[in-house]
Amino acid sequence: MTDPRFTVVGMRPAAAAPAPKKTKTRGRRPVFAAALLLLILLGCIFAGLLTARDPAYMDLEHYSAPPSREFPFGTDSLGRDIFSMIWYGGRVSLLIGLLSAAISAGLAILFGALSGMAPAWLDALLMRCTEILLSVPNLLLVLFLQSILGEANVLSLSLVLGVTGWMSMAKVVRTEVRQLHSADFVTASKCMGGGFFHVLGAHLTPNFLPSILFMAVMNIRSAIVAESTLSFMGIGLPLEIISWGSMLSLAEHAMMSGAWWIIVIPGAFLVVTLLCVTELANALRKSLSSRHSNL
Repeated sequence: MTDPRFTVVGMRPAAAAPAPKKTKTRGRRPVFAAALLLLILLGCIFAGLLTARDPAYMDLEHYSAPPSREFPFGTDSLGRDIFSMIWYGGRVSLLIGLLSAAISAGLAILFGALSGMAPAWLDALLMRCTEILLSVPNLLLVLFLQSILGEANVLSLSLVLGVTGWMSMAKVVRTEVRQLHSADFVTASKCMGGGFFHVLGAHLTPNFLPSILFMAVMNIRSAIVAESTLSFMGIGLPLEIISWGSMLSLAEHAMMSGAWWIIVIPGAFLVVTLLCVTELANALRKSLSSRHSNL
């Protein structure tokens, strides 16, 4: 029997085709962004160990003082120490971001799951309502709801930002639930008497949660940006509630008086935090996408 590797008698065997090289494509892990964000979080949590100054104390003898050994980040136009305000104000900004993201995620899961498991006519009605809310500028909704609640504080602003930021996530949840609600394990749970919240918590949420983690993390960033924007415009948190946004509300005076540190230092902390959150969210999205493609 002739060896198929020989084409003519006496010739050398044909070289086998080289095996394709296995390339490992690992996503770049945002180690630096995670470490930097962790340092900022720890600084905000343990602000009392970093500085002994009261961030709300107005030292009128040293107002608009430039950075020095006594005041590492300088003072603002009211004589408050910016170094202390950065860490204590970061608590407020990050708390607003986390609370509003939790509220928006909870509303999105409930509304999206209800729409995904509802009959066709009710599903269409709920999605039309969602699209109407998405068509309204978010800033108008925030201003409208905040005017109803009265003067802004941490809880009211978190509630308003959470209530106005769930629509896009709800559409993703609805799509995932429409694909999962006819699965065998969901049907079996319903036949055994499982109610809506049992099916949602035990079977649906663990399956679609990875799909909305990226949007939930980005909602934290969006809430911090919204709080800073509203405070910068003078319609957010009042000056007595120290946050990165309320610190930026003094930007007009800082630019007119040449006190650059009043706006540059809080702005730098805000931008760095937002960049770190965005980098972590992108890494999370790529990791979930690659895991889904492998499956």
